[in-house]
Amino acid sequence: MPPSKDVVKIAVQMMGAIPQLIELNQAKPLSAVVKEVCEVWNLNNSERYALQYVDGQQAYITELNRGEIKNGSILQLTTAPDQEAAKLHGGIQSNSVDVKTNSLKKLASLSRDVAFAQEFISRNGLNQLFLIVEEDNNTGEILAYTLKAFVELMEHDFVSWETLSPAFIKKIVSYINISPLDASIQQISLAILENMVPTSRALFELVKQQVTLDRLIALLQVMNTQLQLKAMALLIALLLNAGEAERRDMMDYLGEKNLRQFIHKNIVHASDPIADEMAHYLYVLQSLTLNLLECRMRAPMDPYSQEQRDLLQSLRHAAFVSENESSAGSYNTERRHSLCAKEFRKLGFVNNSNPALDLHRTPPGLLALDSMVYFSRHFPNAYSRFILENSSREDKHECPFARSSIQLSFMLCEILHVGETCSETAQAFYPMFFGQEHFFEEVFCICIQLLNKTWKEMRATQEDFDKVMQVVREQITRTLVLKPTSLELFKSRVNALNYSEILRLRQTERMHQEEILPVPVLELRERLKPELIKLIQQQRLLHLCEGTLFRKISTRRRQDKLWYCRLSPNHKFLHYGDVEEGVENPPIESLQEKVSVADMKALLVGRECPHTKEKSSGKQNKDLLDLAFSISYDVGEHLNFIASTRYEFCLWTDGLNVLLGREMVSERMQSDLDILLSMELKLRLLDLENIAIPDAPPDIPKPPSNLNFCYDFTHIEQ
Repeated sequence: MPPSKDVVKIAVQMMGAIPQLIELNQAKPLSAVVKEVCEVWNLNNSERYALQYVDGQQAYITELNRGEIKNGSILQLTTAPDQEAAKLHGGIQSNSVDVKTNSLKKLASLSRDVAFAQEFISRNGLNQLFLIVEEDNNTGEILAYTLKAFVELMEHDFVSWETLSPAFIKKIVSYINISPLDASIQQISLAILENMVPTSRALFELVKQQVTLDRLIALLQVMNTQLQLKAMALLIALLLNAGEAERRDMMDYLGEKNLRQFIHKNIVHASDPIADEMAHYLYVLQSLTLNLLECRMRAPMDPYSQEQRDLLQSLRHAAFVSENESSAGSYNTERRHSLCAKEFRKLGFVNNSNPALDLHRTPPGLLALDSMVYFSRHFPNAYSRFILENSSREDKHECPFARSSIQLSFMLCEILHVGETCSETAQAFYPMFFGQEHFFEEVFCICIQLLNKTWKEMRATQEDFDKVMQVVREQITRTLVLKPTSLELFKSRVNALNYSEILRLRQTERMHQEEILPVPVLELRERLKPELIKLIQQQRLLHLCEGTLFRKISTRRRQDKLWYCRLSPNHKFLHYGDVEEGVENPPIESLQEKVSVADMKALLVGRECPHTKEKSSGKQNKDLLDLAFSISYDVGEHLNFIASTRYEFCLWTDGLNVLLGREMVSERMQSDLDILLSMELKLRLLDLENIAIPDAPPDIPKPPSNLNFCYDFTHIEQ
């Protein structure tokens, strides 16, 4: 008995005969199996027969693919591929139109099978197909079946595309360039040329010369979606196989013909859904177009290029020329240089005396400069508002335009995959891409304004720059996933996704992740929470004991006096008092006033505080509301605070709630708890058996004997 793994139970059928249920021994030669099947049906000459699948593409069973037969498969006994190939080879040469048509129809169907294709090609069958195509009197069904059979046979790579005769290629090209021809013939002809293009440079040049871009654009405008698809496939093949300079010229020409706008209107917004193959071609076209920016993205700024220096100076002129142009003419060279450096600093350049150094990093290189110039020229009001608004803020709170633009350009290059090789399977195109000529620059203009808006929502300082960029990246990527169909829709959706919404989405996703954790891990998490909350409480009280410097706010909202407040080491009193400018950490004995923790009644925040109830308009008042808190003690007595940052506000309100015996409710507390829980869970779940964990941190290494390895930037600033 053979092993069970070598035996499969199958059914074999034949028209006009009772089906057979057999156990196919995979160790037995296939010819012997066919012979046994023929003997049951009393058929002679078993070598003339073969087994074939009933379903799917009805592939012939060979020694190479017989291992794919599964239990329960249904096969049929049919004519062997060599016999069928010989029969059809004669049929396509028949003088009878019906015989010839039927033979070509069956040939087109069977040519998908590799065993049959090999037999037909070995009989010089391709030459017969060439003759049929080259004859002028063949049209309609005969020509369509001939071309379809030819494509299927060539797919097996038994014959090179370079062997095609010039006369055959000329006929194929003529089918594409003749408008009234049957659409099915044009589709197959386009598919043939698409396969020819990558084969050799000579065939690429031939197809590019014979089938013009204008003709392909015309074919893309027909209502037949299959013809559109094949025309797009040939266009993409030409673009992919063109040299860099050729591709740029072709893309420029397609831009002049408004191809992207047509695609946006008639393909992206068509009533029928976009097929997967068309989606892939649109993705490739998008990638190739964006990759035209790669040369600018990889090129650092050349400080000796007058053109690039003029672009850089145009940013300064667009923002400040109106206020300084008249007076700058009377300044000497040194004074003008100082004025330029000051204005470049206001523009947000790190190296304000030599801003070209900021654009030396690649990527984004000159692409960042191009994007900034585009923004200043096409959205001058928004550009001026961005610069002037941030120039009026405190230095630590201003959003640096140039630094933000450079980082945003780099981020967009990553998100949009600029300079990356096209994937062979991806379909992720952006519908709005085809509706805009300067897509990258327009997206940049929307996102740089979004960045400024998010900066204000986060009340960010220079130290928060990376955090802001992370939030902006999340805003952009979350919006792009929705595939907005226009830039206007992208703008409205990305602006609706404000910082508060991002925090809410993060919290929701975090809760969802917690829900899918195993039950034992969730139980461990809950058991760890009280211990970690106590740790956070200790940290908050320690911060209160260290004390903080606050500013007094007068009735005119002028920040004119400083005072200091700190918690006593025994946590029984809050000591506070006025201090002079420059005093950072006064001793507790110098603070004359104090409030007993036992007398504290409640913690008030925002509009509940007595020092914020006075009506006042303006942005400053809104900022103060978010940073204000008060302690009520005795009857009608309050100690009023205005924190310098939201971080300080969270630490103090948490600490005061701990002193009052209440829960800590700030967003900082939740963030700290999540971080500590995550770290503690990972440590607990690690396999740390027989591994000694030190109780103390490692020693800090000694400082180096000299600092000569540090780069000296002073010569740049001079």
